[in-house]
Amino acid sequence: MKAYVIQGGFGIDHVIEVERPVPTPGPGEVLIRMRAVALNSRDLGVIDGFYNPNLTTPLIPVSDGVGEVIALGEHASKFQVGERVCGIFTQSWTVGEPTKENWVTSLGSPLDGLLAEYTILPEDGLVRVPGHLTDEEAATLPCAGVTAWHAIVEEGKVKAGDTVVVQGTGGVSLFALQFAKLQGAKVIVTSSSDEKLNRAISIGADYGINYKQTVDWDKAIVDYTQGRGADHIVDLGGASTVNRSIAALKVGGQISIVGILSGASVEDFAIVPAILRKARLQAINVGSRVMFENMNLVIEQHALHPVIDSVFPFARAVDAIQHLAKNSYFGKICIVF
Repeated sequence: MKAYVIQGGFGIDHVIEVERPVPTPGPGEVLIRMRAVALNSRDLGVIDGFYNPNLTTPLIPVSDGVGEVIALGEHASKFQVGERVCGIFTQSWTVGEPTKENWVTSLGSPLDGLLAEYTILPEDGLVRVPGHLTDEEAATLPCAGVTAWHAIVEEGKVKAGDTVVVQGTGGVSLFALQFAKLQGAKVIVTSSSDEKLNRAISIGADYGINYKQTVDWDKAIVDYTQGRGADHIVDLGGASTVNRSIAALKVGGQISIVGILSGASVEDFAIVPAILRKARLQAINVGSRVMFENMNLVIEQHALHPVIDSVFPFARAVDAIQHLAKNSYFGKICIVF
């Protein structure tokens, strides 16, 4: 089989195609022929050595994908040959709260990821995918979809009439937009591109703020909510956005800390504004298998379709990763086999 691995160093130039034998499933395992994968910012961080500069290579990158079950190991009985399945991001986090031990079982680092024609996963680390989704759409669910679901529904408990702010127009943000609208919330989207804001409004956003033109976007959110502030903010910026997120929050509101696109540490954290607003800051790290299954039920019930930016063939996987690095996408970047 063909696979891509990180080998000989870090960076996109060290993602190379290799030949490997098709693996054989062991007890409780499932052999999957991959149909599509979807890229996340985390994948680029793994490839660049940001998350683990001591990463053991060669490593197959990319955590998210969908494939067809083609063989079952002994005692594997949850799935049938021919079913489409996704692997859950953290293979050992099936239900309840996560543990420190869970984080050594995430796909795409430290475990091998899915950028290969075939893969083997334990049946407990798999979920069925909604039948109305294309392969590309289904591939987007494990990280971006579950992270947004966790933030908006499981932890955020967003309800009708709430105002939700999502930062940017990547996969997590657009899933959060879609899930918040299903809950009956109003959604504000921030972006540096008027074109992307218009596209976000076309798929349901109520208001858009260009943060390059409106530097004090936190004040614009407060003004839009008639001085009240947002009920919930999905913060993907990190270092450069979290203080403004606090300033844009209503008293008793929640910020879901999801991303670190502008940096991972805040030197001058706004403690007093956070106290005054009784702000709840909840870090979100994807989610459990049960969350994934709950999300899929709602996606199927509402015939929701994830937003796809672009689709690349497997032979051009490196081009897809380079497109991810440009940070100009709207929705998810996918690779089909």
